[in-house]
Amino acid sequence: MNITLWIVASLLALAFLAAGGVKIFQPQKKLAASGMGWTEDSKPAAIKAIGVTEILGAAGMILPAVTGIASYLVPLAATGLAIVMVGAAITHLKRGEKSMALVSVVLAVLALVVAVGRFGAWAF
Repeated sequence: MNITLWIVASLLALAFLAAGGVKIFQPQKKLAASGMGWTEDSKPAAIKAIGVTEILGAAGMILPAVTGIASYLVPLAATGLAIVMVGAAITHLKRGEKSMALVSVVLAVLALVVAVGRFGAWAF
């Protein structure tokens, strides 16, 4: 199970690192044109804040475990990312974007799997 948690955490970290980077480095209009319609209704600072949160969450799921420093942060980061994804799912549902809401729910569930595993029997 430890290997499974590492794989899930690593894949989630890569996904959130990429998603956060896009939100930070792409202008709002380009994000909206690329399929992130929710950005049209958001302030640029909020979009950047979400991106930073995703990048920090990605780092928090990997770096503490790899370095052995404050490894208790891994399940906290996973929980934080799950909360972000619940917010994303709610936003997508309000906009009628059911498929995007489903993606957000799947990411939230995977993050919760990592959080529960790392809080529980497979803690560092």
